[in-house]
Amino acid sequence: MHILGLSSLEHGPAAAIIGETGLIAAIEEGKLARTRTAEGIPRRAIQFCLESARVKWPDVDRIAIASRPGRAWSRTVLFRARLAPFALKSSFYFLNKASGELGRELNNFRIVRDMAAGTRDRVRGFGHHLSHAASAYFASPFDRALIVTLDERGDGRCGFAGAGEGKNIRELAGISFPHSLAWFYTQITKLIGFQPHGDEHKTQWLGTTGEPVFADFFAAMLRRAPQSPPHLQSKYFQRDFAADLAFSDAFYKGLGIKREAEPHLEPKLCANIAASLQGACTEIVVEWVETLRRQTGHRNLCVAGGLFLNPLLVAAIEEKTGFENIFVQPAAGNEGTAVGAAWLAWHEAPESSRVAPLASLYLGPQFSNEQIKQVLDNCKATYRWCKSEDQKVDEVLSLLQAGRIVAWFQGSAEFGPRALGNRSLLASPWAPYVADNLNDFVKHREPYRPFALSIPEEDCREYFECTTNGRFMTTMATPTPKMRKLLEPVASGFIVQDRVRLHIVARDDNPLIWKLLRRSGEKGPAPILVNASFNLFGEPLVITPRDAVRSYFCSGVDALMAGNFLLSKR
Repeated sequence: MHILGLSSLEHGPAAAIIGETGLIAAIEEGKLARTRTAEGIPRRAIQFCLESARVKWPDVDRIAIASRPGRAWSRTVLFRARLAPFALKSSFYFLNKASGELGRELNNFRIVRDMAAGTRDRVRGFGHHLSHAASAYFASPFDRALIVTLDERGDGRCGFAGAGEGKNIRELAGISFPHSLAWFYTQITKLIGFQPHGDEHKTQWLGTTGEPVFADFFAAMLRRAPQSPPHLQSKYFQRDFAADLAFSDAFYKGLGIKREAEPHLEPKLCANIAASLQGACTEIVVEWVETLRRQTGHRNLCVAGGLFLNPLLVAAIEEKTGFENIFVQPAAGNEGTAVGAAWLAWHEAPESSRVAPLASLYLGPQFSNEQIKQVLDNCKATYRWCKSEDQKVDEVLSLLQAGRIVAWFQGSAEFGPRALGNRSLLASPWAPYVADNLNDFVKHREPYRPFALSIPEEDCREYFECTTNGRFMTTMATPTPKMRKLLEPVASGFIVQDRVRLHIVARDDNPLIWKLLRRSGEKGPAPILVNASFNLFGEPLVITPRDAVRSYFCSGVDALMAGNFLLSKR
C-alpha cells in the first residue's frame, strides 16, 4: 500500500509518500521551485515522491491532504460574523476573501483527484492541526503522549491539545483564531521592521540582545490568567483586523510609543520588544503545557506547529516542565502536515500497525557522481576527483584546518528547514573570523544570530548538556565548563544566553559527516564543526548539483565537495 500525503494546498506546500517500509520520501515544493513563497498544488514535490517510491498514480491507494476547506470557511465566517457589528465593511471584505479561498482550495482538491484519475473517496482531507499532531506523535517513539500544536492559523484554528494512545489521537482542546501566539509573533516581527511570514527567526534571536521590559504587558495581552491557554485581549487590537498591523491605541500606549513611530523605532527598543515577546510566549506556553501535564498525567510530550520552530522556546519547555520525555517534530511548519496526513490515512486501516519512529530527515533528492559530473562539465568547472571516502574526508579536513569554509553536498537532501549534514556549510569554529566571514561573505545575515555546531553523539556529553532533540537541531544545548573554555575566543558567534545551537550526529544517521567530525577531533581541539545551511541569502536549501554550483560560485564559500568532486577557489 502507498499513501501520498500533501500539506494544505495554500502556502508552503509539500508532499510525502509512505509505503510498507515506512516513510519513503518527502520534500517541500519551494525547495524544488527555488522560492520561499510557493503556493498551491506541489506538483514537483508530488512527482519526486512518486519517482522515489517507483510508483505511478494508479499505484497510490490514498491521497491524504492536511486541510478541511469547508471547516476553515465556516470558522472564518463565524469569527467575522461576531465582528460584523463593530466593523461591517471589513467583515464583508474578509467574508468575500474567505469564500474565494474556499473556492480555490476546493478546486485544488478537484485537480488532485483529476491528476490521480481517482474517485472522491480516494482523496481524503484531514484537519490541519490534527495533521500537525500526527506528524509529531507518530514520529515519536512514544506509545502514549500529550500532543500540543501551535501555529498562526490552519483551517481557522491556531492551536490543538490532544492525547495519543497507540494508533489513535483524541482531541482534548482546540484554540480558535485569533487567539494565536504565532500570529502575534508575526505582528511584532512586522512592528520592529522585519518581514512577516519570513523573518520571525530574526525576531527570536534579536530578543537575546534585549531586556524583557514589556514581558508582563505582553503576557497580560495574550492570556486570561496564569496557566491558561493563549487568549488575545481584544482591547489591544483593532476590531477589523484589516491593517498591516492590527494593534489598537491601547497597545501603543502600553509600549509608550506613537503609532506613527512604527518605521522608526530605536534599535534598542526593538530588541527589548523582541525579548519581551519571547519571554511572554515562553511563559504562557510553559505554564499551559505544564497544566495539561498535571491534568492528564502524561509523562511524554509531542509538539508541532510553526511556533515550535523556536529552539529557545523548546529548551524552556524541556527545562521548566515536568515531562520525562519531549519530542519536537523537526519539520514543525506547514510542510510537516504532509507527513502527518499520510500517517493518519495509514492508521485508518484496521489491519495497519503503528508506524516506526522518524529515523532521519534525509528524505529529499539525491544525485549520483555521474549526474554531478554532467553539471560540473556543463558549467566548465575545474574539479578534482576523490577516489575514496577517506580521501574526501582528508581533503576537506585540510581545508577546514586552514580556515576555509567548505560547502558539503552529499546524499539525500534534508526535509524541513534545517541543514543536518547533507546540504551544509562547514567550518572550524576556531578558524580566525569564521563567524564574521560566514555572515559577511556567505550568509549576509545579522551578527546576533548564532551558528550551529555539529558533534558526534558519542562525544556530546563531554562538551554539552543536551536532550535527544539535538539530533534534529530543535533545541538548545548548554556547554560544559570545558567547552566554554574552548569556545571562549569565538564565543560571540556561537553562545547565546549561555546556550548553543547543537546538531548531534549519530553514526547510523549520517556515517560520512560522523567520520568527518571524529577525524576533526583528532586534528583539532574537539570533534566539532560549524554547521550552517547551504543556500544563498533569501533562497531555500540547495537541492540539485546545479543549485550547489551556482550557490558556491555566487558566494564567499572557499570550496565545494559535491559527491566525490572537490572544487576549490584560489
